[in-house]
Parts: sequence; structure tokens; C-alpha cells
Amino acid sequence: MSTAPRAPRERPIERRPARRPTSPRRLRRWLLALAIGLPVLLCAYLAVMAAATPGTAALRSAHAERPSVLLSADGQTLATLRRTTREPVTLDRVSPVLVRALIATEDHRFHEHGGVDLLRSVSAVLHTALGDPQGGSTLTQQLARNLFPEDIGRSRSLNRKVKEMIAARRIEGVLSKQQILESYLNNVPFLYGVVGIEMAARTYFGKSAATLDALESATLVGMLKGTYYYNPVIHPERALARRNVVLSQMARHGVLAEDEARALAARPLGLQFTRPSEDLGSAPHFAAHVRKWLVEWAELRGLDPYRDGLVVQTTLDAGMQAAAEQALSEQTDALQQVAAVEWSRPRLPALSSSAAAYRAAGKAEPFAHFWRQGQALQAAFIRESAEFRKRVAAGTSEAEALAALQADDTFLARLREEKTRLEAGFVAIDPRSGEVKAWVGSRDFARDQFDHVVQAQRQPGSTFKPFVYAAALENGIEPYRHYLDAPVELRQADGSVWRPTDMSGSSGREMSLREGLVYSKNTITAQVMQEVGVPDVAALARAAGVRESRLDPVPSLALGTSPVTLLEMVNAYATIAAQGDWREPVFVRRVTDARGEVLAEFAPRSERAFSSESAVELIDMMRGVMREGTGAGVRNRFGLSADFAGKTGTTQNNTDGWFILMHPQLVGGAWVGFNDQRVTMRSDYWGQGAHNAALVVGDFFRSLLKRKAIDAGASFPPSRYPPPSALPELPGEEASGTADPLMEVPPDGAPPPPPEPEEEGPAGPEGSPSAPLPGAAELERTVRSLRQDMTGNGASPPAAPPPAAATVPPAGTRGAGAGAVLDVLRQDPGFEP
Repeated sequence: MSTAPRAPRERPIERRPARRPTSPRRLRRWLLALAIGLPVLLCAYLAVMAAATPGTAALRSAHAERPSVLLSADGQTLATLRRTTREPVTLDRVSPVLVRALIATEDHRFHEHGGVDLLRSVSAVLHTALGDPQGGSTLTQQLARNLFPEDIGRSRSLNRKVKEMIAARRIEGVLSKQQILESYLNNVPFLYGVVGIEMAARTYFGKSAATLDALESATLVGMLKGTYYYNPVIHPERALARRNVVLSQMARHGVLAEDEARALAARPLGLQFTRPSEDLGSAPHFAAHVRKWLVEWAELRGLDPYRDGLVVQTTLDAGMQAAAEQALSEQTDALQQVAAVEWSRPRLPALSSSAAAYRAAGKAEPFAHFWRQGQALQAAFIRESAEFRKRVAAGTSEAEALAALQADDTFLARLREEKTRLEAGFVAIDPRSGEVKAWVGSRDFARDQFDHVVQAQRQPGSTFKPFVYAAALENGIEPYRHYLDAPVELRQADGSVWRPTDMSGSSGREMSLREGLVYSKNTITAQVMQEVGVPDVAALARAAGVRESRLDPVPSLALGTSPVTLLEMVNAYATIAAQGDWREPVFVRRVTDARGEVLAEFAPRSERAFSSESAVELIDMMRGVMREGTGAGVRNRFGLSADFAGKTGTTQNNTDGWFILMHPQLVGGAWVGFNDQRVTMRSDYWGQGAHNAALVVGDFFRSLLKRKAIDAGASFPPSRYPPPSALPELPGEEASGTADPLMEVPPDGAPPPPPEPEEEGPAGPEGSPSAPLPGAAELERTVRSLRQDMTGNGASPPAAPPPAAATVPPAGTRGAGAGAVLDVLRQDPGFEP
């Protein structure tokens, strides 16, 4: 048998019949059909688009707008968003350099085309195909889009572009080039409810459109590419870069010389921004916050909240909002009077803690002593004022400008009133849903549009301490673990020593973790922070809701030295109330269009911040703050008999007062202080959060309990640790009648109770020396405090001479500092242990 390889078998070639060539006659038929059919189809398409495009008669009603509406959760109108700041001007009242800058940047062949620039359109298509997106719309096309946003649409599509071109041709047929430019400049939007070049010039540069220079014109023209993206107020770096692109275009097309354009590009924006006044309804700061979000949200989706008639259902509860506004207004008005009287004379007045006493003493000149002893501070305020900067910019020397303003009584009165006006913010969140229910950003939106809920960053003081104790619980430290209440020295990374102190001094006895939070002891909190570690505390605070503000990784963070916003803090407390579940704050439920179709619905993002077991124990510790600690006074004053937990806070020199209160169904918090942190409350009593911010929150929750807006029977889960002794309960009754702001407890004529031993020691690394050894006077104050506490005004841990500083508390030791206090009490015939 042959082993030679076989040749592969050849497959027979399958021969297909050759195609018959297309006959010339058939080819001519196809070409004829295309030659006739395509134009017919194109004409039909254009006819449909033309029918859907506004005619020239529609120009008369082109300015009609449908404003968007903000609704409360129960359907009440909160605000109507409309462009109220429009002032049409003729073209001769617009700076010529702005008109030339506009044409050079947006449509340099404007005077050569009839509404549509085919060369530019083809160029834009080619650039876009090569990855460099460019717009091909002429100024007339942009005007058509601004005049007819609903008919033409804003989506990137062929239909929109064709409608735009048809409308532009029609506009060119009835308006001259000058009229087109004039209409364009009077209808272009510039954010903040501003429409048209005249109001834009006033808003961003404080002048009329006729007086705009090249730099200002380039900035405003640059905004037209994207008013929000290139907003010089919010995004100055982007706006500056875009302005310089406009300057280069002006140089390219002969509006400016090359050298002049380069010199101008090196100069700053030079804004003189003044937000136009507008009516934002019953919750103006909240409405402003929603509007800012809505403008950005709508622009990304090709919508215009000022013309498209959007209906925005928010989460705000109208009843709670009214209660918050009333509480903040009444309580801060009274606190303003307190501050004015206390700063009116060299020595603090011996007045009671009632509002009536301070009102009766209000004949003295408000803050007279403050300004007499603060001449250097007044001079600093003057140098920081806009009036001073204007005079110096005009060529006046600084010394002459200062002297002139110091002699201007009208200016000084306005400056002093502004600097000594007490401010406040309040916000309430439902911890179950993350929905914002009430939001008051300042005492008066017309006078202060700065939002103290979301814009102001202030040191939170002791309201930050719960995050330290939450981190301790997460690390397995039990609520009744003991620490020695003694002076502490903590060495920091840079070698400096931090020595936190307490207003009440150190008792020298052992205190539990729970007592450290209940009595807001800085010495205990610092030891807990040292044991847990700064990174763990910062991480827990971030997870709970402090997600925007910077948290400095230093030990003093435990006492709230890193500035945060009120919204962040209340959101973080809502996480505690939700037993460790963080929910992103929600302020809008849904957005519908003018026809009622739902465009979007919103639900909060949710994450587990820390364990529910730790949250339950932390809540129980903060119950103690309200029953026996620094919050007991406000609980008693306002008859808050439901299950509440909370924390007070005050920063160094009485600069900031805080109070945040948690109920299972609602968390509310307030901040009280002055906008300029160099102005503070004078006395330690009224400077504490327990006696200023707590009044706003307590008044608010009293109103809700009275109206049954929250369930007085709702409760947090109980602690799994039995307390060492039963705590006194409050009567289960609400306060009756209408209480005076600041609540007259004790009655008029009695001295105010001593300040709760609540607040922060020094914020800096070195701190201040430990409290001096107490003498008879301090012992007497302690005895008086204990007597008051036994009658229901809140308890304080007993004080005694502090032992020597210790970096690590000795294990298993107890101080005997309470003995001297008890000896004095036993000598009192009325004392019943």
C-alpha cells in the first residue's frame, strides 16, 4: 500500500449566473425618481416645520412668559419665579463697544447674511464631527430661540435647527438689523431673574449699559455661551478665561488692537455685583436655595424656569415654617435688646433673665460702651467697608478717607447698626425621610440675604461633642466607663500642648462617659477623643452629615473648633435620630411641567453612618442633656414633655450660640450670633447657646406640641444599659398661656441663674491656664447652683478644687471634692438630702 500523501480533492467551482448590467433606461428612471422625490420630500418636511414655527405675527406676543411656581408640601404657594428685573433700552443707550464685542464673538458676518449663515453652519458641523463642538447659530437664530423657546425647543436636534432657521428668516423679513440687535440685547437672560443688557450691567457692574467699557462688555458677552457655567459671581475663574476669549475675538475682528487686548486680559474682572431685589414669598431663603438648584437643574435639561411654567413641589411644611419664623423673630428681637442694654454701659446691669427687665432698661444708648471702648475696632470696620475702598480707588489717601468717614455721622450710624445686628438661622429636618420642613436663613431677608443655614460656616462648639461620644460607643466604650475629671494636657503633632478647661473647673472625681456628655465636660471629652483618635471622630462626623465643611484633624476638633454650617449639623443630628441612618437632605419632591406631566421625582440617598446600637445609646445620653444637663432649662421653660434629646453649644468669648433638639419625628436646630465674629454677646449667661439659640428651638417645638404637629407620645428606643439611679421626670403638661420671649424664669427682680458648666475652653493649641483654685465665693456659687438644680432648674456636677494636671487619669481613683459642698448644704436647715 502506497504511503505517499494524497493530493487534496478539488471542489467543483460553483458558477453563478452573471448579473445583467443595469440598463441605461432603468438607471435614468431611478435618477428621475430621486430628482423628483427628494425635493418633494424636502419641501413637505420644510412645510411641516414651517407650519410648526411661529409666524411674524407672533412677534407681538413673544415676550409672554409662564413663571415657575414653588409649592409647599401641602400645596400652598411659597414663591413665584418670574423675571421682574427687565428694563428695555434702545440701541443708542447701549455701549457701542459691547455691540461690537457681541458681533465679533457671536456672529461676525451678522450684517452680511439674511438670518442664516450657511458657511458658519457647515463649519460648525465639520468642527463638531472632528471632536470640537461649535455652535452655528447666528444672532438672529439665537433671538428666535429666546423669543419662541416652546415652539422651537432647546434640544439638540435637526427639527429644532430647521425651525430656528425658518424663524430667523422670518424675523429678518420684518425687522432691520438694528432692530434685531436691540431685541436680542433686551431679551437675553443673565441669571438672578435678570433679563436684558441694561439690568445685567446694573447687576454685575453697578452701572448703565451705555457706560460699559471693553472689559465689562467682554465679561457680559462671554456669559452668553452659558450663563450659569460662566457666571462671574459663582465661577470667577471660568468667567475670566471666557472674557479673555472674547477679548481675543475682539482683537481678531478689529474691535481692539492686539496690544490693548493683551493688556486688558491681565486685569481682574472688577465686578460690582448687586443682587436685584425680588419677592421670594413666605420662605425667602429656602426659595432662593431651591431656585438656585432649579436654575442649574433646568439648564442641563434645556428648560427655563422663568418661562416654562414649571411646578416645583417642595418638602417645606407651611405650618412649621410659620412657627419657625415667629419663634426666631420674637426671641431674637428680645435677645437684640439684651445685647444692646448689656453693651450700653461700662458695667453689666444686674437684671433678671426676663425680656421685660431689659426692655424697661432700654433707654440707654444701645451699644454705647461697646463703641467707646472699641475705637480701634471701629476704624478696622471702616477700612473694610465698600465706601472706604471707593474713596481710596478714586485717589483719596487712606488716612484722608478714614478721617472723612469717621466724621460722617450718617455713615457711622449705618455701619454701627449693621455690625451690631444680631443674626440667627434655623432649620428642621424629618429624620425619617431627610425632608427639610422649615428653613429660616436670617432675621429679615430684606436686610440680610446671607443664608445662615447653608452659607454661614461657624464653630459649632459643644454641639460637635456627640460625634466624639458616638465614635467612643462604636469603639466598644460603654456609657458608664469612668474617666477622671481633672486637668488634661494633650501633646499635638507639632509639639504644642493643648490644655482644655471648663467654665466650672474640674471636680476631681470620676465621671462616666455618659456624664461627660450630659454635663458637656471638656476634660472628659478631650480624654475620650485621645482614646478614640481624631481620624475616627472626623470620619464619623462626615458619615453622619458634616460632608461639605473642612474638619481640621486636631484634638481640639472634639470641642467644635472647625467651622461648619447649620444645615450640616442638623442633618448629622437627624442621622443620630434615625438611629445611624444618614439621609441626604431633600428639599424638592417633584417637578412637573405646565401641562402637569411629571418631569422628575426625588428621594434621598441613604447610607449607614454608624450602628443603630451606638445611636440608641447616644440618644439616651443626649436625653440626659435635656433632663439633667445643659438643656434642662429650656425643657422646663417651654414645657417640652415629650421624648427629646439634644445638645447646646457655645464658642469662645460667647461668639456663637447653638442648640439642636431631636424628636423621633423632627430634628430642629438654631444658631445665634453676629455676622462679624469680633462682635459678641457680652455676658456669659446670655452668650451661651442654652440661653439664646435654645430659646428659638424651644419656642418652635412648644408651638408644634401645642398644635399636635408632632406626636407627643412618640419615643426613641430605650437604652440597654440601666441607669445607676432614676432621673426625675417632668410633669406631662404643656406650658399654658403665651410666654414672654426669654421666658421669665426666675421672676423679675431675681438674679439670673449661674451659667451652666457647659462650654468650651480655648480653641487654640496652647489653650489657657487651668482654672484657679476655688475660694469661698466659688463654693457659694456651687452651693447656690445645686440648690437651684434641686428645685428643677437643671442639675450641675459638684465642683471642687481641681487636682494637678494629668495626661492619663489614674485608674480606679475617685475625688473627694464634693465633701466641702455637702458640708455647707448640711448646715442649711432647709436642706433635705
